[in-house]
Amino acid sequence: MMMDDLDDYDKNCERIRAENRVLLDEFENWLRDVKGLRGEKTITTHVDNVDFYINTCLLYSHPEEAKEGVGGIGFFLGYWFIKKALWSSEESIKSNATSLKKFYTFMHERGDVKEEDLDQLKVSIKEEMPEWIATMQRYDDPEITDMEEVWRI
Repeated sequence: MMMDDLDDYDKNCERIRAENRVLLDEFENWLRDVKGLRGEKTITTHVDNVDFYINTCLLYSHPEEAKEGVGGIGFFLGYWFIKKALWSSEESIKSNATSLKKFYTFMHERGDVKEEDLDQLKVSIKEEMPEWIATMQRYDDPEITDMEEVWRI
């Protein structure tokens, strides 16, 4: 990356992170006020899961706004999260899927995500979850040393 490109990248990330702070606060309120969640631990888990996706994964190589990330859940949960998050596990994949489904439902209700995109996200989670879990199991299997076997390349 050239210096100008790096400056643009940093500025875009800074702008998106500021927007994401507002979104995460609104999402937290939505979980309480609209969805009626009362458990602080549950709310915090959902917000933290979404925070990691929108402020780490979506900003990793080229900055994307949260609304643009609705189509990237398969890549995130089936590859990126497994590889990059040291705490990734079968349960954390399921937890993140639940949180992201709630978040993008919230984004749809705000008018930021189209209904078709939300529906596709839900179908992807339902259909791809078994493969994400199988990938996680292969990744954790000490008998498998060839990463091509883990990722089924």
